[in-house]
Amino acid sequence: MGIPAREESVNVFGEPLESCSENPMTGFFRDGCCNTSVQDAGSHTVCIAVTREFLEYSRFRGNDLSTPMPQHGFPGLQPGDLWCLCAARWLEAYQQGMAPKVYLKRTHRRALEIAPLELLRKYAADLN
Repeated sequence: MGIPAREESVNVFGEPLESCSENPMTGFFRDGCCNTSVQDAGSHTVCIAVTREFLEYSRFRGNDLSTPMPQHGFPGLQPGDLWCLCAARWLEAYQQGMAPKVYLKRTHRRALEIAPLELLRKYAADLN
């Protein structure tokens, strides 16, 4: 078993995927990008702008993203951070009226298998 093969680094527009965040370091591969592979069962492909409301919602749903976990190299997220979120969790948050803003140029095209582009566009932080 070697390193899992990454999908091509392409965003929802078919362009090169832009970095989501290196501080904190994010992504399934912890490379700053929302890259993915077949091993990424959660599809950590949506680059979001973290909000206090979303952190509270995520904690309520059983995924505490605000508490640091140094043993896993996780600093804990703060409002304003950018983070590669699981596409299904973003869609669930949308359905509950808690969806955070999305950076489409930093969101991997595999997110479109779960969340439609038209919906993601409504929450785009990087479109005029």
